[in-house]
Amino acid sequence: MTTWHVILLASICVLGLKAVGWLVPPRALDHPTVARVSDLLTAALLAALICVQTLGAGQSLQLDARLPAVAIAAGLYALRVPFIVVVPAAAVVAALIRLFT
Repeated sequence: MTTWHVILLASICVLGLKAVGWLVPPRALDHPTVARVSDLLTAALLAALICVQTLGAGQSLQLDARLPAVAIAAGLYALRVPFIVVVPAAAVVAALIRLFT
């Protein structure tokens, strides 16, 4: 099985899951427990993606300039700084750390 076969199979599976999602009745999603789990699951998946992209390097952990940049971004978000300021600030922090190391 080639890489393209895997990509095609994964695409078909994702399309199938999306089609099954349309078949779920709306009242099933209105249940408070389901709504709470879906909200928390979305946040947890986003946090996991950020952690993997920030700390992951193949099969090992890598602590580099991305970690302080994400910490700065999180701190600025906690202070409710606009997104248009957060991204360049985090990029500048990462660039300066990479420049001096």
